[in-house]
Amino acid sequence: MINIIINGKTFKVNSNLTVLEAALQSGIYIPHLCYHPDLTPTGACRLCIVEIEGIRGYPPSCATKVSEGMKIKTETAEITKMRKHLIWLLLSNYPDTYPQNTLLRKVIDHIGTIKPLKDFKKTPRNLPIRENEPLFTINPNLCILCERCVRICHDIRGAGILGYINRGIDTTVTTAYNLPLRDVDCRFCRACVEVCPSGALADKERYSEEDRELKLLPCKNTCPASIDIPRYLRLISERRYQDSINVIRQTVPLPHVLGLVCTHPCERVCLRNEVSEPIAINALKRFVAERDDKTWKDRLQIKNDTGKKIAVVGSGPAGLTAAWFLRLKGHSVTIFEQDDTLGGSMRLIPQYRLPHDILDKEIQEILSIGINVKINTKINTIDELKEQKFDAIFLALGTNKPVKLGIEGEEDHRVIDGLGLLRTISKQKAIQCKGLQFIVIGGGNVAIDVSRSLLRLGAKKVAILYRRTRNEMPAHEEEIREALHEGVEIQYLVSPIKIRTSEEKLIIECIRMQLGDPDEKGRRQPKIVPGSEFSISADRLIVAIGQSLDPLSAIKISNKNLIEVDKNLQTNIPGVFAGGDAVSGPLNVISAIKAGRLAASAIDKYLGGNGDITFELIPPEEDNPWMGREEGFGYVKREPMPTTDLDKRLEGFQIVEKGLSEESAIKEAKRCLKCQIRLSITRPKINF
Repeated sequence: MINIIINGKTFKVNSNLTVLEAALQSGIYIPHLCYHPDLTPTGACRLCIVEIEGIRGYPPSCATKVSEGMKIKTETAEITKMRKHLIWLLLSNYPDTYPQNTLLRKVIDHIGTIKPLKDFKKTPRNLPIRENEPLFTINPNLCILCERCVRICHDIRGAGILGYINRGIDTTVTTAYNLPLRDVDCRFCRACVEVCPSGALADKERYSEEDRELKLLPCKNTCPASIDIPRYLRLISERRYQDSINVIRQTVPLPHVLGLVCTHPCERVCLRNEVSEPIAINALKRFVAERDDKTWKDRLQIKNDTGKKIAVVGSGPAGLTAAWFLRLKGHSVTIFEQDDTLGGSMRLIPQYRLPHDILDKEIQEILSIGINVKINTKINTIDELKEQKFDAIFLALGTNKPVKLGIEGEEDHRVIDGLGLLRTISKQKAIQCKGLQFIVIGGGNVAIDVSRSLLRLGAKKVAILYRRTRNEMPAHEEEIREALHEGVEIQYLVSPIKIRTSEEKLIIECIRMQLGDPDEKGRRQPKIVPGSEFSISADRLIVAIGQSLDPLSAIKISNKNLIEVDKNLQTNIPGVFAGGDAVSGPLNVISAIKAGRLAASAIDKYLGGNGDITFELIPPEEDNPWMGREEGFGYVKREPMPTTDLDKRLEGFQIVEKGLSEESAIKEAKRCLKCQIRLSITRPKINF
């Protein structure tokens, strides 16, 4: 440490700093534009000039090292005058307005401006703005030639796609021959945007400071479980498959299951989609899960016994997840399951999507850390568990009660509950399907799963009736597409109003619908089209219009027939928590895992812990900021998922999606834009 004097005040600073760095760290602002803490200083803009005793002229503070006893003046009349002239030159061909909330604006506000020279007439360049590029816009009229974007692209990212064209006052920063970014192999890392001080490079999507990380790293921040997606993709690209699965396992205990059935909301927001196609994030999760050598078990540490007992009611993804994290915190956990097998709603997913052997293996991994299980045990009241001296209870009940149509004729034995049918199929019990015609009512995942399963069981024809359009169907788009590919018919804007029965067939009386105003969820409400009645016949009618909670006594239920909880997932009974479908309504596996994580944290706090359920299977690492150049990067398409041929699919329940090969997985992982690296760029605070 050395002593320096700035504007008459003495400061103790590190001897390896520049004058600018020392001043900023000491709370003294020196205006600057070309300087950035991650880049080698050049002193190009000259706005950071200072007076230093014993040194001639006005050296740039960004390129001048401090020394013992150095006396510095940052604000004098002469320095201010020179800076104002520099600003005047900078703005001489600049638009009349300049962007708010930029470093340039702060500098101008700090320095002030001077009147233009007599007879001076500003001549803005009026260069075309590039608004059709992916992710960000390029406005050369706002460029101040600070070199930041060029230097970070060349020196830090190693891409080198930005440079100067023309000379003198016509100089501007652009790509080679002013080509589109895709055509010059841009990696779309947007480091250039991050360091631009003038707004010449700007994200297309504006965001507040609070939403910054969400918008810049949407995959991780959209994942309900907050899996570190960028990190595990990078590790795959480096062929570090076990490290990749370890990253995933730090957050979720069912990675292989998720790799097969997750609805991957992360892919819908993947920024690669704006460049070409989104990354196959979920397929890559499955890829590493299939190569898990289980060495993570050697690193897994269970905390010391706390002496606390927790009951988890239900063994679906929420219950299993909560049990896993609570056991790792040192609590004793017992799962109560009313069925004879564990898995809850996951057990009902057809095996062409989720084979039972994969589900069973992951459940066993969870139980192997010392979780107790009681199957064939239905819990009817909270008192049953209180009597067993459990310190806390987590209700992960799911929604297993089918919703009925509420129309005449529904009581016929040929009208079948969709959930019940999936349960029967899951247990591989005999079902009469061969040669029969089925009508399925509903538009969710249960309706799609039932329909595709019936075709595999020999159904002659399967048709879905849905009262809205395909755009409103809650089923996942990929599943809808595959159902149609396999031969399921879907009739939209149709609703059943009555079922007439005969010995041979069911006659379903229907009516056409039209969409009206949106409901509270944003979906347009279906309305009857008067006089549009018609009838269709079928051998069986499957009802898959939703499912509801079969509640426990004494637990407060909302008007939507779901368990009411506070922000900590606690019910009206102290020590009793609830989460998953029983609280949110039917969603998906990843959302249930999120609920299990939240419940584990809340219960641990309730029992006197700190609520921290994080743990490490792989130590943190810094991302390498160097990306280099890859020919045609912006045009590289998503790797296709190999699937079972159509003529083979309907022969049984073999898995449809075969999984990515190693070659395809590496190619796919390398398509990632590595958005997380932008967040590692030093971001000096600017007080506007």
